[in-house]
Amino acid sequence: MLAVNTACGSDAKNNNFEKEENMETTQGGQVVHLTKTEFLAKVYDFEKNPDAWKYEGDKPAIVDFYADWCGPCKMIAPILEELASEYAGQIVVYKIDTDKEQELSAAFGIRSIPTLLFIPKEGTPQMAQGAMPKAELKRAVNEVLLGKK
Repeated sequence: MLAVNTACGSDAKNNNFEKEENMETTQGGQVVHLTKTEFLAKVYDFEKNPDAWKYEGDKPAIVDFYADWCGPCKMIAPILEELASEYAGQIVVYKIDTDKEQELSAAFGIRSIPTLLFIPKEGTPQMAQGAMPKAELKRAVNEVLLGKK
């Protein structure tokens, strides 16, 4: 369903990129950075439910697994901010720093970044690797998360 696009390998660190700006951590149309503990509480507690997906949120979500040094991650960051604002109240956009949250990244088998996890309110989450254009991200939000065609 979702296309694979430009991505960084997990061992391809390039520190020439400027650090991604810190984003607000409120859910009112903003991107929310999560730690593993916050992820377990707000998204999916895979330690309590290792065999069955049980989404903990009350709105569909996108989880962006990223790193500060990743060029494609930096390309989609402003797009994800725009989507968080455009779909405020309908979806939540979360970010997981794969360098800081290595255990969480490993639990999801993240090998290249950005990797986006699209989580509908009910049903099976879908993953997409690589930077996607805004039009494709909006299509995924509408179809996968909101059930619109």
